[in-house]
Amino acid sequence: MRTTVAARGTLSADRAWERYADLDAWPRWAPQITGVTAPARRLVPGLEGVVRAAGVVHVPFTVLAVDEAARTWSWRVRVGPVRLVLQHGVEPDGDGSRTWLVTEGPALVVAPYTPVALVALHSLVRP
Repeated sequence: MRTTVAARGTLSADRAWERYADLDAWPRWAPQITGVTAPARRLVPGLEGVVRAAGVVHVPFTVLAVDEAARTWSWRVRVGPVRLVLQHGVEPDGDGSRTWLVTEGPALVVAPYTPVALVALHSLVRP
């Protein structure tokens, strides 16, 4: 299954991108994330780590690509035996920004995750 969701907000694209790029910022805009363990604190291709969701679910990840100039990045996450690929981007939108997410994986995981991700995207682009 492949889903695409997007959100618009008043935060500038540069500031929204920094919220993505800084792993320590993730719990502040993504309510499902309680922490990130990784050897670097900024997105870089090849970075591997673990996202903690709700404090108890540990989701291993690998960052596949990062394009700071285009404000896009992608990663592969593993939920048990299931693998998902998520592609993210931020772009200017009037006085604010627009962010989008494309998620690919089994419908059993992608479908329930999509509304959770949409809530986080709205938080990402709002002050």
